[in-house]
Amino acid sequence: MRMSNQFEFNPCFVVPVYNHGKPLPAVVNHLRQYRLPCLLIDDGSAPDCAAVIETIVRQEPWTSVLTHDQNCGKGAAIKTGLRNAKARGYSHLFQIDADGQHQLDDVPRFLEQARKHPYCVIIGQPVFDQSIPRIRYYSRYLTHIWVWINTVSFKLKDTMCGFRIYPVSIVCDYVNHHHTGDHMEFDIEILVKLFRQQVCIESLLTSVNYPEDGVSHFRFCKDNALISRMHAGLFCSLFTSYFPQLLKRRLIIHK
Repeated sequence: MRMSNQFEFNPCFVVPVYNHGKPLPAVVNHLRQYRLPCLLIDDGSAPDCAAVIETIVRQEPWTSVLTHDQNCGKGAAIKTGLRNAKARGYSHLFQIDADGQHQLDDVPRFLEQARKHPYCVIIGQPVFDQSIPRIRYYSRYLTHIWVWINTVSFKLKDTMCGFRIYPVSIVCDYVNHHHTGDHMEFDIEILVKLFRQQVCIESLLTSVNYPEDGVSHFRFCKDNALISRMHAGLFCSLFTSYFPQLLKRRLIIHK
């Protein structure tokens, strides 16, 4: 589905939350200045974090919460946000992680890019400081390499950064009709699959830091297994679907 040529740029923030009770208030406090509605997706948080979310929503009328009864995964939380953003009439979903890693001063720059290019996904290309653990920094390149292979392109510089803007109708329509993972693999998978569908994707540099007391819910074994399986599936589909699509497009162009 495509947005009509005449549409109102009406974005919202979506923040997936899973036991991020400590950093979340500062994230929300920073976002207040941008005067956009914010959907907090409580992905089955423990009671102490759920209480923090309840307090925020009570004190900040521009925020609201959507709750999963149990932890379903980051991808599932984003899909819940997409579907609810569409139901509420928002044109764009600005995804922001709850752990405080993102440079929120870059929000206006990303919004302006999305306003200028409303059919594009705008993704953060991280610029890391010294706080990033070395193993995380270098292990990211394994995913970068697989993404470049699975897109047959170097266009997607970084698919793991959770600081991004989705055009709601386009992306919601895709996830409603195609399988995508429910966990950490979603951020990577959705960009590769949208790229293969010729959806415009633009990257903007943004600073990312790793707070010393940061909360990470990356499950080393389970999430690496899911990401590896996802990459393998995308690689197999290179030959069964993507290469035939590319060939068909080239034939049409040269007719």
